[in-house]
Amino acid sequence: MSNAPKKIIVLDGHTLNPGDLSWDNLAALGNLTVHDRTPPEAVMERVGNAEIVFTNKTLLPAEAINALPALEYIGVLATGYNVVEIDAARERDIPVTNIPSYGTASVAQMTMALILELASQPALHSRSVSEGSWIACPDFCYWKKPLVELDGLTLGIIGFGTIGQSVAKLGRTFGMNIIAHTRTLEETEGVRF
Repeated sequence: MSNAPKKIIVLDGHTLNPGDLSWDNLAALGNLTVHDRTPPEAVMERVGNAEIVFTNKTLLPAEAINALPALEYIGVLATGYNVVEIDAARERDIPVTNIPSYGTASVAQMTMALILELASQPALHSRSVSEGSWIACPDFCYWKKPLVELDGLTLGIIGFGTIGQSVAKLGRTFGMNIIAHTRTLEETEGVRF
């Protein structure tokens, strides 16, 4: 067994890190090469004899996994692992990991941003103000569509894992009633199942 540093390939680093993060900690573990994006036809060539491969959106089908003899580990830089043919990795005893809590806060935040867009329509109002509609409005109160107050409304959440729970927490902050559907029942204060 060689003591040489492991060869580490990141197939699509741009989707995770468009330039605001450092790869230094990963580089300290071996010889790191980060590709911004990898088209399907380039996977085999780019992985080559690497022992460690990280992917985010780039597919690792069974054909690729079986044709890469040095492959020892696959890391998915996302919450799911549907981009990897798990059965092929299992047959070769190659561990596949993911990051289950990756993006929890940002996904919950985006969910609330979309809810707020539906309720208050800030994009519509911003656009209309820029077009001069508010200046032309004869009323002191300006709105293009009725604004919906979230306090007292009900937010339904399908799936109550870490993301669902984070959305519920934000919804409660806005005074919303929370109803959740989940496969695993856990008592959560302020949530009906």
